[in-house]
Amino acid sequence: MVDSSSVYARAMSILVCGALAYDTLFHFEDRFDNHILPDQLHKISTTFKVPTMRREFGGPAGNIAYSLCLLGETPLVMGAVGEDFEPYRQHLKRAGVDDRFIRTIRGQYTSQCFGIADRDGNQLMAFHPGAMDHATVNHIADVPQRIEVAIVSPGGHAAFLQHTRELHAAGIPFIFDPGQELPLLSRDELNEIVELASYVAINDYESELMRERAGLPVEVLAGKVEALIVTRGSKGAEIYADDTIHLIPRVQMPIKPLDPMGCGDAFRAGLLYGIKQGLDWKTTGRLANVIGAIKVTSHGPQNHFFDWEKLRALYQQAYDEPWPL
Repeated sequence: MVDSSSVYARAMSILVCGALAYDTLFHFEDRFDNHILPDQLHKISTTFKVPTMRREFGGPAGNIAYSLCLLGETPLVMGAVGEDFEPYRQHLKRAGVDDRFIRTIRGQYTSQCFGIADRDGNQLMAFHPGAMDHATVNHIADVPQRIEVAIVSPGGHAAFLQHTRELHAAGIPFIFDPGQELPLLSRDELNEIVELASYVAINDYESELMRERAGLPVEVLAGKVEALIVTRGSKGAEIYADDTIHLIPRVQMPIKPLDPMGCGDAFRAGLLYGIKQGLDWKTTGRLANVIGAIKVTSHGPQNHFFDWEKLRALYQQAYDEPWPL
């Protein structure tokens, strides 16, 4: 009989720390401003009839892990969830996620995001953190196998700080992915985490927040880490590494984009894969861009699909060169 603990100890994994959430999304067929009186906002009371509703598996950790599984990885997800998590857990296990460190917190709900969008794309959102606030129950030292690379994505302020510090203490390279957590981190905390991180992945808006909140403009931030990755929406991405700025052009898909939700998380899965496999930054960025582009052609953050044949074809189409591996 094979000792499973020894197998885990020999394996090299990608660790994904962050939130797992249920996203409940509604579509309002009219415009909010037809139903909200601007001069009565101090006593607002209104109801929106929403004929369509979708419930999606979400949260950055789950989204990143899902795309990593499509790449053939078995990512280890670290997060805290509520007693209602079982359907989501089964979905992740079917995808290929290692769920040993997805801890269930009794008496809590899994994080929940409720959003209503009107016909113009305006959104009203409500977020309940639930079990996410207990994510400090997980410790990096508890993981038995070797971690090749990790990412710390939004998943609760205390856990964010704890896991970045523990990863650095363990000598594990990790991506600092602040996302929605960024406004909650102080100037000192942001500077501390940047000093601990190997890589930083942010979008163009977050790059401005890093400059304003932490005094870290792009050129300074890039000098503190092995690589700084800045996504710029329809303009593609930039990777600052080895004293070079790698410009990663956008991918024009043959299918009309449907939903950007989770696109950045799919992109980050490509980054993690490229880092683990030792790919150069140009190839890593282009792979990440292709995965993100595939995601936007499906509704929800975990309903897209690809295999290596599709990835190679889209890579060649997008960049007019064969897949380099």
